[in-house]
Amino acid sequence: MPRPIWSGAISFGLVSIPVKLFTATESKTVHFHQLEAGTGERIERKRVAADSGEEVAYDDIVKGYDLGDGRHVIVEPDELDAVDPGQKERIEIEDFVALDDVDPIFFQKSYYIAPADEGAAKSYELLRAAMQDANRVAIARFVMRTKQYLAAIRSASGILLLQTMFFSDEIRDPQGIDEIKLLDDDLEPDDRELATAAQLVDSLTSDWDPEAYDDTYRQQVVELIERKAEGDEMVVDDDRDADSADVIDLMAALEASVERVRGERTGSSRAGAGDPLADLTRNELYERAQAHDIPGRSTMTKDELVAAIERAS
Repeated sequence: MPRPIWSGAISFGLVSIPVKLFTATESKTVHFHQLEAGTGERIERKRVAADSGEEVAYDDIVKGYDLGDGRHVIVEPDELDAVDPGQKERIEIEDFVALDDVDPIFFQKSYYIAPADEGAAKSYELLRAAMQDANRVAIARFVMRTKQYLAAIRSASGILLLQTMFFSDEIRDPQGIDEIKLLDDDLEPDDRELATAAQLVDSLTSDWDPEAYDDTYRQQVVELIERKAEGDEMVVDDDRDADSADVIDLMAALEASVERVRGERTGSSRAGAGDPLADLTRNELYERAQAHDIPGRSTMTKDELVAAIERAS
């Protein structure tokens, strides 16, 4: 059962709603341990002084801020306590803003907000419904593990969702990137190029389905680990297309792309008519491909998996 990572209250005006925060996402990254080749012994990391190479005890380590010229300002724990942000058990709403006005670049990490108890449920639902009806998001501050966060609270799928945010001075100015400065008015596309690009966008447009997108690299790594754990010898056969050639004729590339996408989508719709495989999600198709031991399945699209399973059946 998930455990809350923070407990407190949402506060706005004179209203206070006891709530709990739960992590909304989890990392599925495959992690490896570092081992010594030959012996398989785990490699340990130790804290050592850069000059002497001697290991330093944890109690002898202090915090220092680099001034940029080789000097450090040492900051003691009690000095940090003196500027503690406080309010560790309160999410203080400061403003309500239009949801469409918030640029997604500000969002960091997502958390589910749940009422802390049955008594808080009605106030929780009142706030959620009011925000949804007004299409507003609450901008708030709160402290978690001694760090102050800016946060956006919004209604999503019948619950309140909190997303930590970057402060404005944490967003880099794109004009500081030299390559961005390569863009100028002389690059404005002509009407034909723009119309063809719009056709390509339209051809690739579909309804948002998060289950249609998988971490194919992670699937390949897991498959590799499972096969090696079973004693299989792995043969490296990199037959991926080398599609990195420079595009010389932009219009020709756009037009060819439109025709290719239209052909693929028309063909897949014909193949999928009355075919129960076409109704499965990509994850379900991938599991069937695993059962048939279809090579290269991790990098296949949904349509390619359907075709491969049909051939293997």
